[in-house]
Formats: sequence, C-alpha cells, structure tokens
Amino acid sequence: MSCSGNLIWDVRKRAIGCTDPYAVRTNYLGRREFVQRLKLEAVLSVHDGCVNTISWNDTGEYILSGSDDTNLVITNPYNRKVKTTIRSGHRANIFSAKFMPHTNDQQIVSCSGDGIIFYTHTEKSQEINRQCQFTCHYGTAYEIITVPNDPYTFLSCGEDGTVRWFDMRMKTSCTKEDCKDDILINCQRAATSISICPLVPYYLAVGCSDSSVRIYDRRMLGTRATGNYMGRGTIGMCVCFVPEHLSSKSCRVTSLCYSEDGQEVLVSYSSDYIYLFDPKDDQARELKGPSEERREELRQPPVKRLRLRGDWSDTGPRARPESEREHDGEQSPNVSLMQRMSDMLSRWFEEASEAQSSRAHPQTRPRALPHVSSVFLPGGAEAAGHVISDQSTGVSEASPNTTETLKSTSVPSLGTSPGYSSGSGSTPPGPGRTGTAEPVLSLHYSTEGTTTTAVLKLIFYKHYSACSTFHRRSAAARIQELFRRRKERREMEESETQNIRRPSIKMVYKGHRNSRTMIKESCFWGNNFVMSGSDCGHIFIWDRHTGEHLMLLEADNHVVNCLQPHPYDPILASSGIDYDIKLWSPLEQSASFNRVLAEEVIARNELMLEETRNTITVPASFMLRMLASLNHIRTDRVEGDRSEGSGQENEDEQ
Repeated sequence: MSCSGNLIWDVRKRAIGCTDPYAVRTNYLGRREFVQRLKLEAVLSVHDGCVNTISWNDTGEYILSGSDDTNLVITNPYNRKVKTTIRSGHRANIFSAKFMPHTNDQQIVSCSGDGIIFYTHTEKSQEINRQCQFTCHYGTAYEIITVPNDPYTFLSCGEDGTVRWFDMRMKTSCTKEDCKDDILINCQRAATSISICPLVPYYLAVGCSDSSVRIYDRRMLGTRATGNYMGRGTIGMCVCFVPEHLSSKSCRVTSLCYSEDGQEVLVSYSSDYIYLFDPKDDQARELKGPSEERREELRQPPVKRLRLRGDWSDTGPRARPESEREHDGEQSPNVSLMQRMSDMLSRWFEEASEAQSSRAHPQTRPRALPHVSSVFLPGGAEAAGHVISDQSTGVSEASPNTTETLKSTSVPSLGTSPGYSSGSGSTPPGPGRTGTAEPVLSLHYSTEGTTTTAVLKLIFYKHYSACSTFHRRSAAARIQELFRRRKERREMEESETQNIRRPSIKMVYKGHRNSRTMIKESCFWGNNFVMSGSDCGHIFIWDRHTGEHLMLLEADNHVVNCLQPHPYDPILASSGIDYDIKLWSPLEQSASFNRVLAEEVIARNELMLEETRNTITVPASFMLRMLASLNHIRTDRVEGDRSEGSGQENEDEQ
C-alpha cells in the first residue's frame, strides 16, 4: 500500500493506513504537513517531580524516564500503563538514563546531580542494585550514553571535566575515593554533553562549557583501567567546532546530536542558538579569534538582575519580557510573589552597584579595610563572611537542572585584617574606628577549573586610620599565577590541535529560548526536521535544510527540556518542568500553523534571552541574609551618628 493522501495516525493500531515502515519514514515523516498536523495524544503522569530524561527502547515499545523524584519508570506509551517503577537509589535528581543495548530492556544505567551512576537490573532486588554504583565523578554527572550494539560498555560526562568509559565486564561498581581508573578524556572544563556517531561509533563528540564541541577518535584513547590512558584532553581529537562569535565567551553546550547517517552534528548552546555543522568541514581553520586580553574582557558580562531560586516567572507560555511587565505595572495579577521578590532584590543590587560606581575617593578619608563576604552562585557550599552564606546543595528548589547551578571553584579574594575573623561580625579593636560601614556589591567571574563560576561579593568597607596591604598583594599574586597557568595551558592546547579540523556553521536555528536549564535537548526528526525545547514552554520545529520555522507546540507550563522521537512511528515524546511525559502524533485532520502567534513568541524569546544573559540566580537565603546585613548597617550608622552627636555636644560644653 502506498503512503499518500490525507493519512491520519491510528494510535491503537499503530498505523497510518500503510504497512511499509520504510515508506512511512521516507514518504510521510519527511513531509511538512506531518509536523503541522501534530497534536497532543496523551499525557503520562508517572512521576512526582520534573522529568529530566526520557528515552525509547530499541523497538519503541517502552519509554524509560528519570525525574527529580529519583525514580526510574518504564512506561508503555500505547496502553499508557506503567510497566515498572524503580526506586533507583539516587539521592539527587536523575539527569540521564538509558537502556543497555541487547539486554531485553532489563539493564539500565543512570546518573544524577550528585555525580553518582547506578547500574540497575530490573529483575534483581533493590538491595543488589544499590550496590552497583559508581561514585567516580565529583560534581554533577550530566549525561550517560550507550554504544550501539554493545551491551557491556557506556560513557558518562560531568562537571569535573571528565568523560569516563565503564566496562561492565571489568566491574559493576566503584566507590574508590578520587577514582581516575575510568577517565577516557580530561577536558579541563565541564563536559556537559556527549554523543556517539551511530554509524561509526568510535567517533565521540563532547560538548564543553567553553563553547567548544570536540570530536575524538576513541581508537586512539584508553583509560588507566585498560592500561593505555594518554592523559591529555587533546589526544585523539580530530575536530573542534566553536561558532566564531562564541570563541570569546563561555557558553555551555546543553545538547549534542549526530544525524542518523553520522554526516552532521547538531549542537545547542545555553543563552544562544542551535547550530548544524559537518565534522568533515575545515573552513573555519583560518578564522582568528580575539586576543587573550579581549577574551578576558568579554568573559565578564554585566549583571543587571538577580533572580531568586524558585522564581520561574520568566518561563512558560505566559511569561513576558521585563519591558512588558513594566508597562503593565508591578500590581498586575500576572506578577507572582516570587517574581516581586526577585525584582526587589535586583533593585537593591542595582542601587548598590550605582552607589559603587558613583562613589568618590576623597584623599582626606582614611583608607578602607574591606570585609569580604562571598557567595559562589549558586549553590556554593563554601561561603566566607557573616553576612551572606549559602549551605545549599546546588539544587534548585523548584527544579534542579538550572544552568546557573554551577560547581563552586576557589576564587582569590581580599583578606581581612590579621588577628580577627571576617566571619565573626565583630569590629576589630584599636584606634581609628569611625563606626561606619558601606556595602559594595560586585560580581566576579572565574573560568579556572571546570566551569565559569560567578562570585557575588558583598564588601563592607570599614574605615580605619591604618590599613594593611599584605592581603591585597597576596591575592594579586595568586590571581596572576592563575592567569599565567591558564595561558600556558591554552597555548599548549593550541599547539597540540593545530592540525585538527575546524568546521564552520552550516545552519543556525533561532526563535526558541535556552537559558534556564542545563538540559535542553535539540534533535533531528527524520531527514528534514530539527526540533528543540524552550524556556517559553513550547516545542520548536524547523526545516533542517533552510532553518525555516515550521511548527510551534505548547508543551509545558514552564520549560520543555527533553524531546525524543519514536525510532519508527510518527510519535514524539516530550518532558520538562511539568511532572509528566507528553506524547504527540499527527492527529489533526489538516495541516495548521499559527505563524502570527509563532512570531510573537519568537520576538518575546529574543528579548527575554537578552535579559536572562545578564541574570544570576541566588538562593532565598541570600535575600534573607542581605536584609539582615542592611539592618546591621543601619544600626551601625545610627550608633555612629549618636556617637558623633555626643562628641559634638561635649565639644560645645567645653
């Protein structure tokens, strides 16, 4: 039977009026009318938390999902019944889960926000499965992938900058402290996404937090466990892709995907767009990036806004840019309490920043000794000072997979006067005290280590007659040493990668918004379409070859993170912040695309993407402690005014 005419997908029969699966994929899934007839078919409410990962089994009979509720669930999408719910053993949000190939869907690997990997056998007891864990990653483990037709090995990547390769024939668990046995690649910066070429599986693509996508030939790589670990992150690299305008920025890769034929790679960037490139291309080799000094300048973007964790007001189909909200007024019923608190915090930050920039430096005033309180944003377990500290775990209250939840790295800061602690909240003894304190908010960025880390400092300048410069000199020396080491490492990498291919951009896909979550999948559907989730709660579908926007589907109340097409049938599975999985299929009688609505959404997304580039998420404890700090400052100033007034009265009496 030929596949032509107005064909409607029969969900129960799993057919569209033709029995030839090849004809379905080539003649039906490639048509524009196919994506423009997509409609919500079913909602699978199988979790009690945000659904961060979904994947089909090889036959397309089951969906495996993982969630903030730390459960793994296997669901039949056709009868919509749960086959198995597994208490995974994870103590943090599950970010990625896959069926191991050729294991009859009984073996699963999964990873979570605390870096732990579990190997789960669905037919074994919970006690046995919980013994099969790998604690090798430190920091978040972002993604797990399996190797085609290989039931024994899998790969993972994480915030610690490593790509690790595990062979279940050698071991089914590892709890060794600071384990380096299974490191395949050390990227020296966070490795946030990985993908294997489906037809030539020894090619491995790795997306990093420095905007680069690196493709390695695994035949040239090994681990300490296999006895042939090469040590450096440039060994085996054959391709490096970086969009020219991102060469001076650190934009995280949130998704990597090979095309079915392995000829092209799709990459999605946080706070930017989606790009298509050909790994065999080498046209960008001669493009020269900005100087090192310019790179440092561009790495420190302005911060105009602070957002409280749990404030998802800028996500979902009804979210609006700040300019529209200002026009409506703060008392609009659409403005949530959390959003108003974020606005208040931003105003405080802006006022403090303006005060800092306009502050004069009178020569007659004694030099200031700074009290530094730092918050590593967000989720830093280490915070210095008595005013602002955050003991959170780095997991967002509403959803864990936020792009701002970055691993804390040590950043040198100005010290305090010898002999007393900056965390005590007390003023040091000795003459010269004026009793005043001026808060200064400043934001600093560090790209040393595995990721770009934002450090927000609330500095109280207490004025004394004498000031030590020792700490400032020491901090400056440490900073210079960090920059020197980073420059040496970069120069070494550049010399070692002179002969690798550097592809140029083949196609760019715009209109969506990718800034709020670390997981934002983009993927191919058949040969003619590219798809992505978005912070606006929609699914975007483009023409793969022209970049034309073809379809918009409202699919989440906040953010669509995951998209997985069925391996054979015309079904799409999606998930995000909502606690469910949604199934889409071509149920509409005729093709329909509201282009006017799509253009409105795209315009808003572009405005809000620019706003979000200058926004940092902070924990609620930050706001509470900032309030306490300001109250402490006011108290100090009142007491200082009283002291000055008393002194003036005594002078008058004399």
